Amino acid sequence: MIDAAIRAFVRAYDVDLSEVAMPDDGFRTFDEFFTRRLVEGARTIDPDPEALVSPADGRIEDLGRISAAGELIVKGQAYTVGDLLGDEGEAAAYEDGHYFIVYLSPRDYHRVHAPTCGSVQYVRYVPGTLFPVNRVGTDHIPQLFARNERLAIVQEGSVHGRVTTIMVGAIGVGRIGLSFDDVQTNRGDAPGVRSYAESPIPYDRGQELGVFHMGSTAIVMTPPECVLEIVAEAGSAARMGECLAKGRCR
Repeated sequence: MIDAAIRAFVRAYDVDLSEVAMPDDGFRTFDEFFTRRLVEGARTIDPDPEALVSPADGRIEDLGRISAAGELIVKGQAYTVGDLLGDEGEAAAYEDGHYFIVYLSPRDYHRVHAPTCGSVQYVRYVPGTLFPVNRVGTDHIPQLFARNERLAIVQEGSVHGRVTTIMVGAIGVGRIGLSFDDVQTNRGDAPGVRSYAESPIPYDRGQELGVFHMGSTAIVMTPPECVLEIVAEAGSAARMGECLAKGRCR
């Protein structure tokens, strides 16, 4: 039954099985398949230390500069950084910075990786609903990304400063899990904020941060003191580890 469901999914979404790390005994559940790992070397992390890299495989929904008032535009809709982070007090840190939004389709690899080198300082869980994040959702549901359940992961590093990666839930997402902690959403025990300030967790670019149990979206935000030259384009395909922008804190 599970094998038939996986085969049907692979055909429907044209999943590239050649890059999948197949378990010796196969996938026991559909969730195991959906959260699959890749074979060694399937993704290359841009070697430039000033490269801010894509946290996931997918499509770049939008990117650009966050306004001085803390607003960003996604598919014509204005969002505030405070709403996305679930904390107005943290919004000022990103005013006049940059943002990058990567949508993961059902066919994509669904693990999310660090876009920069820097220690994890804390994670904020923001409760919400689970609207679809596909084109129908982004076109017709106001403030979609600020209404869905999400986890905001904050890294601090010498190259890009304080960078936040937001993992946004969606319809069909049973859980969002972290790779450096046992925190999982939709399990009844997700914290409001979990701090690692006393023992920050070192992270390299491309190291796995978390996993979606079904598809969704990753949002990366950088601070204004990080001067970036954007090299990616909205609407283009992205692979985890590819350069989105280059630069560093001045």
